[in-house]
Amino acid sequence: MTEDVVPVMRIGDTLLVALQGDLDDTTVMAIEDQLTREIADTAASGMLIDVSRLSVVDTFIARVLARIVAMVRLLGAQAAVVGIQPAVAITLVELGVPMGHLDTALNAEQGLALLERLRRNDTGAGWL
Repeated sequence: MTEDVVPVMRIGDTLLVALQGDLDDTTVMAIEDQLTREIADTAASGMLIDVSRLSVVDTFIARVLARIVAMVRLLGAQAAVVGIQPAVAITLVELGVPMGHLDTALNAEQGLALLERLRRNDTGAGWL
């Protein structure tokens, strides 16, 4: 069994994970694996990825966040990144990191509301 890297809290049918500290590449990859396993194991319909405690988000971490969101969607759930700090947002834009395809919200409360809207608008058409 793989050791959990970050704590995951369940709020109804949504998983909340709060990333914090300085994340190295190995840790980020382990988080990616853990979060996709959590969605599959719990059959949660949504995931909030809270990055408010991250002071630095480089292009690698941004790409991994985008991959996690894509994987969560492929597993049949909605995902949103919440809590992006102003300095991090500025850096990501200045670096030209494409984040427009990610659903984001200011905080977890707004993120839960966003996930609810996404669930209501989900047609369930999938890949068929």
